[in-house]
Amino acid sequence: MFRLALLLLISLAVSSQAVAAVKRHNSGGGPFQEATIAYEKGDYSAAFRMFTSLAAKGDRVAQFNLAKMYREGKGVSKNYKTAVKWFGLSAEQGNALAQYHLGVAYSFGLGVVPNYEIALKWYTSSAEQGNTFAQHHLSLLYYFGNGVPQDTVYAYMWANLASADGFEMAEQLHQVLEEQMSLSQIDEARSLVKVCKDKNLIGC
Repeated sequence: MFRLALLLLISLAVSSQAVAAVKRHNSGGGPFQEATIAYEKGDYSAAFRMFTSLAAKGDRVAQFNLAKMYREGKGVSKNYKTAVKWFGLSAEQGNALAQYHLGVAYSFGLGVVPNYEIALKWYTSSAEQGNTFAQHHLSLLYYFGNGVPQDTVYAYMWANLASADGFEMAEQLHQVLEEQMSLSQIDEARSLVKVCKDKNLIGC
């Protein structure tokens, strides 16, 4: 149990660490690229202004980047509540990274009242798009029974999927679960992994 608790603490640290602003592929220049360049140069005030304008027009990547700036206090005073607002707008448009970070916010009460059921919803949406961090957190929710009935088989399934891309924490959780499960439970979980992959992670 100590080992699993340590994994949970490490997960929180990784979830809250700063990540550089997300770049849009093939942006082709324009305001978004200018905002990204300003961010990378450390001109957070300019980046904040430009991302705010783009986010207000519905750009989901700009909304995500703006949310991170509010959460990290770059170019603006740190404000978790406003960060959640922008993560939410981006997540509603299908941004897997925003969905994951929204799940983190609801898991740990960052700007919102903790709610594991809402966290489960957003982790699942992100995990179905292949986000390994979301898959790892889903595994933890199933293991501890937070927002969902406790189920080590599903915990194993999501840990297995997350570790397939070399995510070390998911691999460690995967090993912890194997030590606690029966052979029949492991066989069932591995069957679910195959079915989930066959469905391209949708509806797992």
